[in-house]
Amino acid sequence: MNTLILDRDGVINHDSEDFIKSAEEWIPLPGSIEAIAQASMAGWRVVVATNQSGLGRGLFDSYALAQMHGKLSDLVEEAGGKVEGIFYCPHKPDEGCNCRKPGVGLLREAAEVFGEDFQGAPFVGDSLRDLEAAVAFGCQPVLVKTGKGEATQSRLSQDPSLLGGIEPPIFDDLAAAVRALLA
Repeated sequence: MNTLILDRDGVINHDSEDFIKSAEEWIPLPGSIEAIAQASMAGWRVVVATNQSGLGRGLFDSYALAQMHGKLSDLVEEAGGKVEGIFYCPHKPDEGCNCRKPGVGLLREAAEVFGEDFQGAPFVGDSLRDLEAAVAFGCQPVLVKTGKGEATQSRLSQDPSLLGGIEPPIFDDLAAAVRALLA
């Protein structure tokens, strides 16, 4: 089974500098839920790998995070698809964990759970750290312009060496990326 790995904030849902702290604040980007469902219905395993340092910062608790992820899963199921797994890092940036992207701990955990190596699997993100984690783990980095994506695109155009010379495909949003993947 092919696996599609997605970042959450800025790819699936609106992002905020103030963090997404509740299911009420968790608002999907246009077309993202349908895109996930389409990938799932086409036989792709959809996995989410997300940094959630708001948990470690005390901005929300694990119950609130579960509510956000429940909302995501429910919406995708209502659209006919399934999110197979959601893996998150609760640590703050200065904690030095190995799961926080650009580290590969989340990807390693997901790969172990599904018994796959994820080599070449598309990893859709909006930030440089998403793309760096993808490259470090052997995934295919894919950039979307939503969330921090336009700023990331600008950084990559100014310094193409940031990803070791790898040029990720760039799409307007998750829906466009999934359309290309399924084409």
